[in-house]
Amino acid sequence: MREALRGLTTRGRSFLAAAVAAAVSALILGESDLLRVAVLLAVLPLLAAWYVGRSRYKLACTRSLEPARTPVGSSARVILRLQNLSRLPTGTMLLEDRLPYALGSRPRVVLERLGAHQASSVAYTVRADVRGRYPIGPLMVRLTDPFGLCELTRSFPSVDRLTVIPQVFTLPRVRLAGEYAGTGESRARSVAVHGEDDAATREYRRGDDLRRVHWRSTARTGELMVRREEQPWESRATVVLDTRAFAHRGEGPTASFEWAVSAAASVAVHLREAGYKVRLVTGSGTDIDAIEGGGEGLILDTLADVKSDQNSDVSVLIEHVRRRNDGGLVIGLFGALTVAEAELLSGLRGNGATCIGFAIDSSTWVPSGMAEAEREHAAASLALVRAGWRSVPVTHGDTLATLWPSVARGSQGFAYRAAMAETTVSGVIR
Repeated sequence: MREALRGLTTRGRSFLAAAVAAAVSALILGESDLLRVAVLLAVLPLLAAWYVGRSRYKLACTRSLEPARTPVGSSARVILRLQNLSRLPTGTMLLEDRLPYALGSRPRVVLERLGAHQASSVAYTVRADVRGRYPIGPLMVRLTDPFGLCELTRSFPSVDRLTVIPQVFTLPRVRLAGEYAGTGESRARSVAVHGEDDAATREYRRGDDLRRVHWRSTARTGELMVRREEQPWESRATVVLDTRAFAHRGEGPTASFEWAVSAAASVAVHLREAGYKVRLVTGSGTDIDAIEGGGEGLILDTLADVKSDQNSDVSVLIEHVRRRNDGGLVIGLFGALTVAEAELLSGLRGNGATCIGFAIDSSTWVPSGMAEAEREHAAASLALVRAGWRSVPVTHGDTLATLWPSVARGSQGFAYRAAMAETTVSGVIR
């Protein structure tokens, strides 16, 4: 009852204040009829508080998200299903689902009455313009009397999460430089160049042929090791995302970093659909593999959370990639680079890897000091080409779908851009 009295609304408290005023006036004026009015005004909010406080509804709530993973700028539908598990009908209920600010204002829905064992569903739409994982809930249920004199709040503990992933753009199918066929015994192999090393070893497993024991490795490791022969030839690709905060410009969804994140997601999904075994590495230390059976979902969920890092460094990024550099195709999304940083990236060209870098000129996102920034970007692009990378310059307004054909095998775009960069740098030196 104490909790119910604390739940009196402004209307209920006004009734009590009016009752006190009427009672005092009745005593001063000696009007018994006015005293009856005072009693009626006082009894109404007290009865409402008793009614709401004694209500012990057994309610069940389920929430579903359609879809649970949505791209930036798209809408998702939230469906609430509320069921009355008791034999008593409910009164008027106000439902309010808690939402973070990025998803909009809190939705409020009024349910007039739920009969015994009845259920009702309501739905609302949310939309986010910024990627991330957003909690939805808990659901707040406000119980009130028919006169609106008392209101109590109950909440369900369940919380669901909506994952807002970066935009994924469809890329044209081109023959990539450095690609090779996927797995399968019927496909040609070039293991010594791109696949697993024939002389590579692994731990002995029960059932392995003892004739495959590699005694030199066994003596070195102290464990029984066998040769890994006839390994399938796989198409491998590593997507590298530069997360250095100072290498990007702009604010919010239109920042150069968001362009890079969206490009990384688009490239990863495109390569997965092309049959590649994709690995994602970021400057913040993220290192994941997209396995078969929805592996791109893991990458998209990871990119939904990735943030720019003030402490990230190109040398650290290189170290993360080289931990498991199996060769194949390396595609980097880089912010502003210095010549020295571009030269360091030559360390990723091991194991016969073909390296393609999207060099983002982040200065074009915030037009200030354009001339100097353009010269620095041209010099870094040239250094990247000299380091053995195929460089694709990116400026504000460029779309990945337009730039993607230039990464094709045999494309003349790389040589042209390298020549243009060298001409620009030479012009500056003169």
